[in-house]
Amino acid sequence: MTTTPEPPLPPHGEPAADAVLDDGTFTRLKEPRGEGRLALDGVWHQISPRYVVSQVLQNVLLLVVVIAAVLVAVLAFHLGWALFPGIAIVVVTVITLIVLPRQARAIGYMLRDDDIVFRKGILWQRMIAVPYGRMQLVDITHGPLDRAFGVAKLKLVTAAATTGVEIPGMTQEAAETLRDTLIDVAETRRTGL
Repeated sequence: MTTTPEPPLPPHGEPAADAVLDDGTFTRLKEPRGEGRLALDGVWHQISPRYVVSQVLQNVLLLVVVIAAVLVAVLAFHLGWALFPGIAIVVVTVITLIVLPRQARAIGYMLRDDDIVFRKGILWQRMIAVPYGRMQLVDITHGPLDRAFGVAKLKLVTAAATTGVEIPGMTQEAAETLRDTLIDVAETRRTGL
């Protein structure tokens, strides 16, 4: 059995890579309830609270546009039926705004020896383990508001469409560090497809 050498320690004054992943994130990830919890050996990392602020602002902008469109349709064009879809969109968006902070706290990822584990969801919880050797693409995306708040989305693509993972709300620095780490680890763990 061969052992991999320990990675060199960062030079004095530079933050460790693990510290970057947890910088400015929520403090505690809710673990699944019950006795059947998985005994995972890694550490859960969470997303940045700035993601919630960015999403709230985007949803508020959507509300403003919808309300303005409904008011124009009803008052200027006398289309009373426009109230029904407008009210439905406003109700769904308000419910989304109420649930959003709790949903963000439920998002987490863990780096293990052979894979990365991602979990999300409150009522319908989803947990995905993606082996490093099966990753085909690691992508970082961010829109204009995400850039303004300093958050990004890291996307992992594998050959199987159902195991693709998107980790939203990472700080830009954490996303870049995680991307580089995943690429380095994936190169050493390639498996035949």
